[in-house]
Amino acid sequence: MSLTRIATNINALNALDALNKVNDELGIHQLRLATGKRINSAKDDAAGWVIGKGMEARSRGLAQALNNVGDAQSLLGVADSGLQSILDILITMKEKVTQAASDTLGPNERDAVEAQLDDLATEIDSIVTQTSYNSVALIDGTYSNKTFQIGSETADTMTVSIAQNHQAASLGVADANLVVDTGAHAGEALSAVNTAINTVNSTIRSVGSLGARLDVKASALASIISNTEAAKSQILDADLAREQLEAVKLQILQQAGTAALAQANLAPQSVLALFK
Repeated sequence: MSLTRIATNINALNALDALNKVNDELGIHQLRLATGKRINSAKDDAAGWVIGKGMEARSRGLAQALNNVGDAQSLLGVADSGLQSILDILITMKEKVTQAASDTLGPNERDAVEAQLDDLATEIDSIVTQTSYNSVALIDGTYSNKTFQIGSETADTMTVSIAQNHQAASLGVADANLVVDTGAHAGEALSAVNTAINTVNSTIRSVGSLGARLDVKASALASIISNTEAAKSQILDADLAREQLEAVKLQILQQAGTAALAQANLAPQSVLALFK
């Protein structure tokens, strides 16, 4: 281009265009450094944005599922605690009924044992009433077909039932069930208590098995969350060291472009020499 044509400064326009491109690219890298994200909007990488956001949604769903598993473990822990307390009472009942089965006891002693058994049965009912989670009874036979959401997908559920009613009457150890006024009756009562112990032990075993499953699920979820976060980071997060290197390079180009634009703006002044 002839320098004597000054109505349009093409060199300055070219320098300005190059400087604008450098400024735009520098702005992108500075934004990445500020946010720590390689993709800050869909326009940066539409496919990567969709994939990354999909992984973020999955990760957050899995994190909530892990919280749900923790809540389920707490619920089963409450149920197990109540059952263990009932089992302890039943063991005490067995001790007392075994004592009453011996004919070494007199009527007064048998009456004392009977009264204690009645009190223990009442305490069993009290424990059943108190064993609840978020105001939902757990061991009175009404906790049936409850669903725990333990994953991020619709089908990732666990169905839990504690169908046995653990009140004294249902276990066969209520006041009317345990009579120890004679050795023979005490023997019958002992059989009833043994059956109740087996029933409670069976429920404890079932609850423990569910708890073990939840422990495995929690471990698996934690691992999946970690891997999902790593994959999301690979797509969405910026490599800060690389971004800083690019930013420094572009800052140098920015300074060079600014100097070039200044020189291009001065070049037409040489035409003034023709008028001297």
